[in-house]
Amino acid sequence: MGQTGLDVIGDAPTMSMIDADHPYSKYTAGTQGVSLSTLQDYTDLLDGVPLDNISLSASLPPAFAVSGIYLASQENGYDPSKLRGSTIQLFLYAEDCCYAPMMPFGLRRRLASDSVAFAAREMPKFHALLEDTYYISDGGLNAVEEMALGFVEIRYLVRDLLSKGHDIDTFAPRIAILLKADMDFFETVAKVRATRRLFATMMKEEYGAKDPRSMAVNITSHTSGVALTAQQPINNVVRGASQALSLVMAGVQSLEISTFDEAYRTPSEKAHEVALRTQQVISLETNVSNVQDPLGGSYYVEHLTAELERAIRKKIDEIEAAGDPGELADKGYFRSIFVNAMERYSHQVESGEIRKVGVNAFQIPQEDDTLLRDEAGGKIEPCAEHIASVEEFKQRRDQTKLLEGLRQLHDAGKEESVNILDSIITCYRANASVGEMAGVLREAYGHPYDPLNATQSPLSGI
Repeated sequence: MGQTGLDVIGDAPTMSMIDADHPYSKYTAGTQGVSLSTLQDYTDLLDGVPLDNISLSASLPPAFAVSGIYLASQENGYDPSKLRGSTIQLFLYAEDCCYAPMMPFGLRRRLASDSVAFAAREMPKFHALLEDTYYISDGGLNAVEEMALGFVEIRYLVRDLLSKGHDIDTFAPRIAILLKADMDFFETVAKVRATRRLFATMMKEEYGAKDPRSMAVNITSHTSGVALTAQQPINNVVRGASQALSLVMAGVQSLEISTFDEAYRTPSEKAHEVALRTQQVISLETNVSNVQDPLGGSYYVEHLTAELERAIRKKIDEIEAAGDPGELADKGYFRSIFVNAMERYSHQVESGEIRKVGVNAFQIPQEDDTLLRDEAGGKIEPCAEHIASVEEFKQRRDQTKLLEGLRQLHDAGKEESVNILDSIITCYRANASVGEMAGVLREAYGHPYDPLNATQSPLSGI
């Protein structure tokens, strides 16, 4: 169960593709994950990490994450072609879910497909197409909506790569799906099983995959953050354990647990320890992970799997029949799905249709709700030291080399036929920051360098 690895979770500025020293970042940098603005940040983060023995999971903007990991591994003495790990792709829904990168769809799509193609060429063991349905679903999507939207995004990116001449078997073996575990134990198990079936059928029958690895998708999962409650946070430990057990019974390749304080903030060190210990107890003490597909053959599970498979396929067809997914994204089609799901979930909890212990069932007086309360409610302050280090880094760069790199990236952005990651790597080596690179790419696509209108393009007047 699971695997030895390092999770690198991008914080709000990182995910929005602005730097830690941006005027709108200074109040949040480092409070919601690792802040990575420069190649030096990546190099420092991975210094001393045994990249030949672990899997590196990055919830970061994929093109910049793949490029940064590629270069930082070299800086730290490792061969990128041997790196294992993953980075999420959310180009269809990025503007609608949480941290918007404020980029046009065409640029988001290109950054996604170019990062997958680059990784297939330079990092063949790396999963550069990790479809993260957890990210989009934790606002209240049901199981069918979650997986249908995930497959729509995978299918769009696969078709884009095929249209550019890439063979399906060169990148499909490194596609992975990160899905969400819900409190409905058997539905979670059936969702994982249905996802495997749909993926295998799609790859073989629609896209002509011949390599068996192209049809055997790796599935990882995250227990549900929306299932957790600020009331009686001790109950969240039980929720995490229950969801983790369902994932193990479903046979996922790896999993993460949203722990007791995620209803308040980014999990603390103690919360991560509880998550780790929960996995270890399940693995070492229950022995359920020693049985392959323990629920296979169960009438109920097999029936539910088939029902979910049919419903997800029907929803995929419904969405794709509505129009080109890229055009739908720009028109707000997906945003309406997310908003409706959040409103529906909120109503279900308020009405009692969904029972939540401590919220609308088995409540206790606030003064008695003390277990883990102090630990869960602690505040994480912005990392002023890191913000200052990014400011200092920018002051001591070779400005001529920097501008040359950014100009090359800007020009590459206008040329669809080249892989844009090659120019991103050049910019990293010229000490450009993620925010600067994202900005000049926006300009190449005819959009403002800084949509927040707080910083000026380095290429202004050139």
